[in-house]
Amino acid sequence: MKKAIFTTVLFPLYFWGAPSQQEITSEIEQVTVYLNGAQVTRNASLILSEGSNEIVFTGLSHKIDESSIQVSGLQHVSILAMAYDINFLEKSKSHPKVSQWESQIITLEHEIAMLKNKIIGLEEEEKVINANRLVSTDGEALTLEKVQQIGRYYRERITAIKDEIFTTYVAINTIKLQVSALQNQLSEVNNAPATQQGEITITFDAPISTSLHVTFTYMVADAGWVPNYDIKSVSLNAPLQMTYKANVYQKTGMDWNDVKVTLSTGNPNYNIAKPHLEAHYLNFTNGYQRRKSAIKKEGYAFNPHVKKVVGIVTDTSGQPLPGANVMVKGTTNGTQSDFDGQYTLEVPHGRELVFSYIGMHSVEVPLYASTMNVTLEEDGAALEEVVVTALGTSQKSNPLGYATGAVASVSPETLVQGRVAGVQIRGTSSLPRTKTNKQTPTPLYIVDGVPLDGFVEGDLDEREIQDIEVVRGVNATTIYGSKGAHGVVIITTRKSSIMEGATKTEFAIKKPYTIVSDGDITAMEINSFKIPAEYEYFAAPIINENVFLTATFKDWEQHQLLPGEATIYFEGSYAGKTVIDPYATAKKEMVLSLGIDPNITVIRERERNFKGKPFVGNNRVINRTYQIEIKNNKNVAVTLKLMDRIPKSQNKEIKVGDIMTHNAVYDAEKGLLTWKLPLKTKETRRETFSFVVKYPKYRSISL
Repeated sequence: MKKAIFTTVLFPLYFWGAPSQQEITSEIEQVTVYLNGAQVTRNASLILSEGSNEIVFTGLSHKIDESSIQVSGLQHVSILAMAYDINFLEKSKSHPKVSQWESQIITLEHEIAMLKNKIIGLEEEEKVINANRLVSTDGEALTLEKVQQIGRYYRERITAIKDEIFTTYVAINTIKLQVSALQNQLSEVNNAPATQQGEITITFDAPISTSLHVTFTYMVADAGWVPNYDIKSVSLNAPLQMTYKANVYQKTGMDWNDVKVTLSTGNPNYNIAKPHLEAHYLNFTNGYQRRKSAIKKEGYAFNPHVKKVVGIVTDTSGQPLPGANVMVKGTTNGTQSDFDGQYTLEVPHGRELVFSYIGMHSVEVPLYASTMNVTLEEDGAALEEVVVTALGTSQKSNPLGYATGAVASVSPETLVQGRVAGVQIRGTSSLPRTKTNKQTPTPLYIVDGVPLDGFVEGDLDEREIQDIEVVRGVNATTIYGSKGAHGVVIITTRKSSIMEGATKTEFAIKKPYTIVSDGDITAMEINSFKIPAEYEYFAAPIINENVFLTATFKDWEQHQLLPGEATIYFEGSYAGKTVIDPYATAKKEMVLSLGIDPNITVIRERERNFKGKPFVGNNRVINRTYQIEIKNNKNVAVTLKLMDRIPKSQNKEIKVGDIMTHNAVYDAEKGLLTWKLPLKTKETRRETFSFVVKYPKYRSISL
């Protein structure tokens, strides 16, 4: 009896002390995507009773970093315990459309039952007609007309019944096909293996019963964004139109539906421990010790969508390195550069490429683009930053000139100050209000590609405007018809707001996005802007005999650019791809190659000198004379920047002299030759230079 009483008392105490458990779903409010990883912010509403409440937040990613979970909005409620677990759910429970498919099947089966009932009714009517189709003559005589009338009725009604039964069977078969398709989908889901979902279990302690709106954040892996650029130029006298984009991807196991997205240049996976530098003491050693290279600057973001890489491996002088090894780190997948230093490598797996060459420092670079050009430094030379370069050579060029009366790019500040001649422009909150004549013509306003009628001052805040373009005259009416008779004002708004922190820059995208957890790219526009550029044709035939059209622009630092691929369009046509790499641009100017122009040819040949003496005493003498032939086959005149070089001696026994540069500008410190050549249409020019090298005849050198 005592034992029974003890048990009765203990059970109420046990249940009173156990916290109540609730399963809560939450909604993703915002996602901050880093170069590698993402922070997810979720909201949930709770109703807590007094005391302990165990809340299980379900339907989360199974790739959460447990140490990164943070909870806010607790008010007077405290947290007693928190745990993160992975729950293996059946597909039938986790798939969002299972219940929808089951409801559709029930509805369709109900329709089939109703149609079958309809067929039964029609068949019964047919039986009644067939049972009474005999014409009786008892009691009255039937006329021929009456017989024909009855016969016509029987024929028409039986035919109608048969047709309706046939149509109903067709409808039933159509619905059965829909049911079969839905059942196949359910079967596929039910037979699929279990899927993983994360759950966060938090035990709250509430002093009183209360409702709570909490926000919790966490970090997830398998997500990130890769910088990407579209660069367009319509002509040699127009600015560059650069669109800064982000390719966002995620495979976290949960879709991000219609969420606010912020892109961050930070990378939480970097080792942020500060290095510690100690004194270095020299002493004799037993052999050669390889000097360690410094860890290179972080910033190249791994791009998981790169499956094939091409590029050129060169030394610090720009010479191609044939036979350089290019390997996917940690694998046996690799290749070697050809005679011109070029390589091609399929990279279905891997995150980094390792570039190596005998006598050179090896370089490890993340797979950040499909074009990766690398410069290797000599081993044992002064330690310098390894440079991963884009196509093109950073050189100054001629100033930009705009075509008169065509298209002018105007900054918002200039617009506010009213400096757009010939067009009255409104639409910024800071523009002063003035009284205007009702007959004053107003231009056509186009905002982000959409023509707006009745656009007035104050419709756009100045801070929302990224770029303004004014088109007038024939250019306006040709493109926009009569609506552009009084000028066209093309306004491009900012696609994101920029927040600069102490260690990172963040781009808050204004438009919400849905990013599916399938690893595919979701392209987002960060911003677009026009950059004044200087164009020139460039050739360095000692390295490459092709003639490149380049565009040079300044003030690129203000746009927070990151290393990434750039797709180039020139004069409305696709010109190719290159890489924008601000980390490799030491100068204030950045140079882009807009493509190769085959209509300008450059040929570099060495003249044979059989009269020179090959030996003088103990020295070998080499005479070198080069002739460069340039021909402009274009129908317009151009200016070409041509460069070559004369070798520099690093040994007192090797002497370089008798230098003849003729028409070139010679940089004696670097040995570089530069020509600025104006070429008329169909003009051919020849330039020459020469030098003599002397060195001990029992030694060898490489020219």
